[in-house]
Amino acid sequence: MTRKVTKAIFPVAGLGTRFLPATKSIPKEIMTLVDRPLIQYAIDEARAAGIKEFIFVTSRGKGALEDYFDNSPVLEQELKRKGKDKLLDVLENTNMESGAIAYIRQHKALGLGHAVWCARRLLDPNEPFAVILPDDVIAADKPCLQQMVEAYEELGGGSMVAAMEVPADKVSAYGVLDVEEDLGHSVVARGMVEKPAPGTEPSNLAVIGRYILSPDVMQNLNQMKQGAGGEVQLTDAIADEITAGRKVYGHRFSGQRFDCGSKAGFLQATISFGLSRDDLRDELQEYLDELSAVRAAAQ
Repeated sequence: MTRKVTKAIFPVAGLGTRFLPATKSIPKEIMTLVDRPLIQYAIDEARAAGIKEFIFVTSRGKGALEDYFDNSPVLEQELKRKGKDKLLDVLENTNMESGAIAYIRQHKALGLGHAVWCARRLLDPNEPFAVILPDDVIAADKPCLQQMVEAYEELGGGSMVAAMEVPADKVSAYGVLDVEEDLGHSVVARGMVEKPAPGTEPSNLAVIGRYILSPDVMQNLNQMKQGAGGEVQLTDAIADEITAGRKVYGHRFSGQRFDCGSKAGFLQATISFGLSRDDLRDELQEYLDELSAVRAAAQ
């Protein structure tokens, strides 16, 4: 029987330099899409997938991220006093029960694989675990990690990465799957290549920031092998699973992915999520229509 995935690692140690000067004083993960921080989208997705324990790999200057998940008694009392029950419900969703969250420091930026490895002591050596990159925000009717957990249980274990097809000129920016067998929504991977040189990519099926990993992957990370960019790459540790004869799957998730690690992607996500809101849609759409009309007239 396949073990349930109940723990997730959130690598959030990055400095967010692409968003300076904002990230001089606030962690990038606290920046908001409409009215929810990036990290809240990741937490909500994890909860929907059955995750019970949340492990954050942080670094210096991330105190605001830790404070975000604490209770706020003064604010809660004020909302109660004013009878703002709906806002109280919203606030309740940001609270985490005692012991559900753990924080681990990554003291040196040695790559995504190293960040995941930092959480090794908080995992059972025999249990699978999830990894969620908050920069990748995925809008979907059924949350992406929930889709993956269901496919993972159906396939009977192994390791699984979220995957999506990307244009040929963008492939070299991703880890890419070499597909051995196409099962429909999922594929069996023959290999994985991190940021292949243009023209050498084995497919256009790119790995996106959601993973369900066998405990063997953590053992692979123990070797601290340097990969692309001189960093410890999570992709390489997963590829070692294939070399060892263990199954690695890519799952084509249903939904739209936004790269919120880039300014353009963050703005696109803000507009998309704003248009999905009943309380914002009409006013925002009216503004966008006016903007388009002004640009058309100027041309």
